[in-house]
Amino acid sequence: MRSLRIFLLAATLAALAVLSTTACNYRNAMTNLVAASAAEPPAPEASAQGDEFRWRGALAAGKVVEIKGINGGVRAEGTAAGGEVEVVATKRGRRSAPETVRIEVVPHGDGVTVCAVYPSPDASKPNTCEPGGGGRSNVRDNDVHVEFVVRVPAGVRFSGRTVNGGVEIEGLTANVEARTVNGAISVSTSGYARASTVNGSIRAAMGRADWDSALEFTTVNGGINLSFPDGLSADLEAETLNGDISSDFEMTVQGRVSRRKLAAQIGGGGRPLRLKTINGDIEIKRAS
Repeated sequence: MRSLRIFLLAATLAALAVLSTTACNYRNAMTNLVAASAAEPPAPEASAQGDEFRWRGALAAGKVVEIKGINGGVRAEGTAAGGEVEVVATKRGRRSAPETVRIEVVPHGDGVTVCAVYPSPDASKPNTCEPGGGGRSNVRDNDVHVEFVVRVPAGVRFSGRTVNGGVEIEGLTANVEARTVNGAISVSTSGYARASTVNGSIRAAMGRADWDSALEFTTVNGGINLSFPDGLSADLEAETLNGDISSDFEMTVQGRVSRRKLAAQIGGGGRPLRLKTINGDIEIKRAS
């Protein structure tokens, strides 16, 4: 009997020892888990913010609606005569808040100018929205993109400018100006157009060829493809370094003939038409 009691006592002590070790290990494991969680918090997920601005207003035929952006594309489409100009600007930022960029509307004698105005890095020199070549825009460390969509009534001219983004203009009935630095340009109008970019192609289909001052299309990295109506008369200056020059119109070549640089008279001449790129073809098409 005494031997049985000794055996039971030993078994009980062994079981208690195992439980104690298990509890200690559990406490240690939980302590390590909490410490690891505190030392390595999960990385926050990136999220985009959004904001939208709308403006509508009447503008007579012959006036101009001008868009000035910095980061983001510009798209314009034609509407029926007598309608209102409608501008929709969608602002999106990843690190920067969309509300840091304001959309400013400036009416003036020639029409209306709408700008994306970013905060200036120099508080003593705030950015401003002004027509044409006026205004000030200096941007630093702000990743807000503003995408403009504009509805343009018949007979209203359009000017679209940005820096980082494409310019797409479709179905307009008056003259067009398009400028960007990093982006392609596409224009379709029954008037005529001017366009320039640095990194991107230019494609323009025009319904008129009666411009009164030099018509210029320039890029560096991209081709130039233009379409004109019958009866085109122009003094052509075309130049490309890495590409070819071609035309559907009969030309009278002036000076030395070269596949990369060409001076020629189209039709009766008289109106300067200047086309220049570095990397890309130059094509002059007859409108179908």
